[in-house]
Amino acid sequence: MALRRRSLLLAGVALLAACDRPAGGAASLSFHGADISGAEYARSLALTDQNGQPRTLADFKGKVVVVFFGYTQCPDACPTTMSELAQAKKALGKDGERVQGVFVTVDPERDSAEILKSYMASFDPSFVALRGTPEQTAATAKEFKVFYAKSPGKTPGSYSMDHTAGSYVFDARGRVRLFERYGSGAEALTADLKALLASA
Repeated sequence: MALRRRSLLLAGVALLAACDRPAGGAASLSFHGADISGAEYARSLALTDQNGQPRTLADFKGKVVVVFFGYTQCPDACPTTMSELAQAKKALGKDGERVQGVFVTVDPERDSAEILKSYMASFDPSFVALRGTPEQTAATAKEFKVFYAKSPGKTPGSYSMDHTAGSYVFDARGRVRLFERYGSGAEALTADLKALLASA
């Protein structure tokens, strides 16, 4: 009788343990960034890279992709974000080869392919910069729910760009998973990328 009671107790513990695990046996993931898994936006991206090649999100399948919208004359958020991404990729060691940085310019008027090529090289030569026509840029920003607008400068004809300062992270299957807020830091980004790489 005691043996039967013990068996039932063990079965109950096993059942409770099973309830703690998500379906499919996958470990539960927690992130520093905002989890936007299943979002019905940020699903498509089709622009030209700094080498003149057409690119889509499908080109990066198998990698964890970080997409950031910015412009090369940005004084703060853009260089900080790209620098943190480069740091995170480096911190991941060999796994960093499975991380793809993608920079989308919201200022195609000034950001030529040559300027974008030089800008990416200053962070990580493997990073891809994308640009499109003003119409393509607007459509892509709308798909990602990214805000951007010209802000007049101090001299005639000069301007800066106000824009959403956060990164979208896609898993190795090409699904949008996270929105990393600007200012979270390289350490938090590294941890999130590591978690997604481990779950691939």
